[in-house]
Amino acid sequence: MPTQPLGPDGPHVAPLALGCAGMSDHTSPADEADAVTTIRTALDAGVALLDTADFYGMGHNEDLIRRALRPADRGKAVLSVKFGALRGPDGVFLGIEGRPAHVKNALAHSLRRLGTDHVDIYRPARLAPDTPVEDTVGAVAELVQAGYVRHIGLSEVGPETIRRAHAVHPICDVQVEYSLFSRGPETNGILAVCRELGIGVTAYGVLAHGLLTGSYRQPAGGDPRAGWLPRFLPGHLATNLALVDRLRPLAEAHGVTVAQLAIAWVMAQGREHPTVVAVVGARRPHRVQDALAAAGLVLTDAELRAIDAAVPADAVAGTRYAAPLMALLDSERGARPPATERGRLSAS
Repeated sequence: MPTQPLGPDGPHVAPLALGCAGMSDHTSPADEADAVTTIRTALDAGVALLDTADFYGMGHNEDLIRRALRPADRGKAVLSVKFGALRGPDGVFLGIEGRPAHVKNALAHSLRRLGTDHVDIYRPARLAPDTPVEDTVGAVAELVQAGYVRHIGLSEVGPETIRRAHAVHPICDVQVEYSLFSRGPETNGILAVCRELGIGVTAYGVLAHGLLTGSYRQPAGGDPRAGWLPRFLPGHLATNLALVDRLRPLAEAHGVTVAQLAIAWVMAQGREHPTVVAVVGARRPHRVQDALAAAGLVLTDAELRAIDAAVPADAVAGTRYAAPLMALLDSERGARPPATERGRLSAS
């Protein structure tokens, strides 16, 4: 699979990355043997970037990745680790932490769990409410200088924050939700500033938390995710699934699934700078194979216009997250959330 750099001096990665959250944080636990095979399948296919976080399963995900990496895998794996989301013993998210002391302490534990002497990309999961981003990034920069971190990334931050962080130390990529159902980065300045500064974009949520798979079926009694993902609310779900149906003939014309078409659309956004990498969550090896098929799908400009016409950016019903979660997103608000904000943080 061809590779491309994340940022001017960042790692070279495929346009596809493996999101590992669902292996540890999910409504039902993943089979660990399947998860290990999934990680190895991705690496063997050239999908080097593994996206994880120290709060995925409260450390379980990093332990899992350590067990999955064979001796020859560490040199080709690009470990992207998020930090800063605080969780209680019951798993409930308690807030966001970005103080320099926490940054260094969190990395020490991640290195131990991952069984490595460095991580390739280290990034705050969200903008901390009471710590300047310059302080957080400055602490990671010290870890870069010490050799414990190779590159610095960001997650769910707006243009002003990106500029401030990049002024402290070069940022290789910004992780943000970006899909046919979440087009915010196109209009809120994130793609523009990344293009200007030469920063890559790692897009998560490319299948809209399952809505863009083309096979979503609402559980009897409603989807419990509707409490924090408003697009699953009954009043919004019918509208959103109707948009998915409009993609089916376009997918069938290529002999692919709606999910594969949606993944290919995201990767097509990186034909010109900024580099855009699609982070696809998977728990089983065949999901990696499905995504690899999408990576081989080349969409013409006319086909991209047809997809945009089928799913207009303003036609999706409901916000990305419920209001307490939206308040945590500097990428949406352009300002820091209040220090008293508490709630569940979406596992991105």
